[in-house]
Amino acid sequence: MLQAIIFLFIIIIIAIAILLSPSLIKQKRNRLKHRPFPPLWNSIIENNLPIYPHLSPTERRRLQGHIQVFLAEKQFIGCNGLQVTEEIKVIIAAVACLLLLNERGKYFPKLRSILIYPTAYFTKETTVSGKYVVEEKPVVRLGESWSKDLLILSWQQVKQDTCNWKDGQNVVLHEFAHQLDQEEGKVEGVPILQNNSDYSNWSKVMTQEYKQLCNDVEQQRKTVMYSYGATRPAEFFSVATESFFEKPQQLQKKHLALYELLQNYYKLDPVQWDIKDD
Repeated sequence: MLQAIIFLFIIIIIAIAILLSPSLIKQKRNRLKHRPFPPLWNSIIENNLPIYPHLSPTERRRLQGHIQVFLAEKQFIGCNGLQVTEEIKVIIAAVACLLLLNERGKYFPKLRSILIYPTAYFTKETTVSGKYVVEEKPVVRLGESWSKDLLILSWQQVKQDTCNWKDGQNVVLHEFAHQLDQEEGKVEGVPILQNNSDYSNWSKVMTQEYKQLCNDVEQQRKTVMYSYGATRPAEFFSVATESFFEKPQQLQKKHLALYELLQNYYKLDPVQWDIKDD
């Protein structure tokens, strides 16, 4: 009888902890957001993120809060001898948190660790046919977003992308867009949307725009979006996200339906930031 009571008591405690956990996490994050933002971090962002001065004061404060939460919750690991500095962490966090300015506030929940290589790195790519491995070969990568808890970046590429903000290619935006896509499990270019009614329009617009990019790439026509987006729908979402933040005027002009779809998803209008596309 006593054992049954103890067991029931433990179950009740666990249930209470589960129920209280989201509330406690939210309180902790709110405390982090309202801490004074370190002047050094602000200087790092001002010197390395061209979009930052163009954000509204409210958006800058919101971004700073997200950065503080992000840096408290994610682990950064240097690879191949790279020493992870404060600059590295703050720059990566600042770019990644641009995707969170809509205040949905989940902070890439599956992600635990960010591995950073000094330059491009090699990984093995396996081609599988049925039950058999057909070929395994080394490939060069600049970044990867794993479906479990890891994300990998080349620091050299991160720096190059922040220095060339308006070229429509950004490895941090790209890989963290994959994280948004992976939140519900499948990696197919469909992140979790705010309303069930949004999925139909998302599918319609994304399918149409993806097919257009595939056709443009096949016909060797000049495109606003990087041709890698024609690889598969999941890559298209990430590439479209890169263009949305880095080339908003061009994307809005050439792909209005896609721009408005991403504007509704991210709850942002980068055209208002007035960084002129090249």
